[in-house]
Amino acid sequence: MNIRLGYACISKTLDITSSHTITYTNYELLENKEEKLVEITNKNLNNLEEILKYNIKNNIHFYRMSSKIIPLATHPNVKFDLLDIFKDRLTFIGKIINDNGLRVDIHLDEYCVLNSTNPNIVNSTINIINFYKNMLKTMNIESYMILHIGGGAFGIERSITRFINNFRKLDIESQNMIILENDDKVFKVEDVLKICSILGIPMVLDYHHYKCNRVEPLEQHIRDIINTWNGKIPKMHISSKKNNKEFRSHHDYIDINDFIELTNILKKENKDVDIMIEAKEKDIALFKLVRELKYNDYKLIDETTINIE
Repeated sequence: MNIRLGYACISKTLDITSSHTITYTNYELLENKEEKLVEITNKNLNNLEEILKYNIKNNIHFYRMSSKIIPLATHPNVKFDLLDIFKDRLTFIGKIINDNGLRVDIHLDEYCVLNSTNPNIVNSTINIINFYKNMLKTMNIESYMILHIGGGAFGIERSITRFINNFRKLDIESQNMIILENDDKVFKVEDVLKICSILGIPMVLDYHHYKCNRVEPLEQHIRDIINTWNGKIPKMHISSKKNNKEFRSHHDYIDINDFIELTNILKKENKDVDIMIEAKEKDIALFKLVRELKYNDYKLIDETTINIE
């Protein structure tokens, strides 16, 4: 079983981000509004390209793009089409991803609540999903948008029903790009697995969230989670608690014991898996974990790929 490790958005080694943005309030005060959006987007795309080249050089095959690459992209009062302006640039970056066999996805932010009881929020969420679908299509990459189920208003079962009904309002292309993640407070592994089974879409196991919000042993569900991917390599998340008091918050690094716990469960299934590290130190945390695994006699295929027998 091979496990590829990845990280999200910011390279701490390069100390750059592709998430520069501007608030709508400040945007409204500008005289040259469109020029400012072009400037910020261009900077974000330059940094994204540099991060991708860094990943390629260091054999990091798995990476999460920021959902803030294009500022105010889905704000209802901003009608400026940056996707069209940066079409060629996005296509070029997509070619870098494809030519080097990178797995790149995107995590939609907390404003995407598909099971909201507020129709305006649902409509806004659908618009956000449509925008990122179009961005990924422009890049010409096979990618996924990670989404949480949302809130639990009026009970879990009614919240699940709302999610399923609103999910089915999405166009087929968008539906095929959505993958669902369990959360640390409301929707447990078994809840998300139920939804994914009904909708026929993949589930992203977040191991830290599972530990914060668990009822049934993960071993009961791991095969079914893997099977939601229909033969594709599953994606999972790992992080470690900040401390006992702030156990839902992410630590700067990954506790190797958390990784060992998860992989001991996974190796019984003997399937390749990609695991996204969600630690505040990003790529530095990734390589720290790799060094610790190597010290503990784990076999490395390359700088970020571990073989577990």
